[in-house]
Amino acid sequence: MALISEGRFIEDAWRRLADEEALPKSGKIIVSLSRLEHAVAHLEAGVALGVLAPNTTEPEALAAALPRLSLISIVFPAFADGRGFSLARLIRRAGFTGELRASGRLLADQYRHALGCGFDTIEIPDDLAERQDESQWQAERAAHARTYQRGYVAPGSILDARRKAAAK
Repeated sequence: MALISEGRFIEDAWRRLADEEALPKSGKIIVSLSRLEHAVAHLEAGVALGVLAPNTTEPEALAAALPRLSLISIVFPAFADGRGFSLARLIRRAGFTGELRASGRLLADQYRHALGCGFDTIEIPDDLAERQDESQWQAERAAHARTYQRGYVAPGSILDARRKAAAK
């Protein structure tokens, strides 16, 4: 899998832990949603914890663990399935400030929207990364300085700018 942050391919410092693997004493690990409660209860404080959440997850299922989580990776099973975008917004509104990752078959065309929904990083399969190289992700990131909707990409919106200009 290729990891994209700020339009660039980067190394992933996180390790996905299989459900049958023992919890480590250090490092950055991502566990499945079914294993989250156990991990929160038994992991030592020095271990950074992330969770792999299906895009059908209810935000309430993550609420109790939010203070302990450093990363939430939302699974996108197909590029046309946008439920993960809604889940990301709800998680940000719930106060999550850690890394929010979209994981799956996302396209470079969806990058700005993902950022606007609160995602920090995008994880895509290697075959998709070969077809959509870093330059496409960078170009998409730089495509729009302002958006019509308020979000997490840039401060304010086009409407905010117009209101501010009209108030002068």
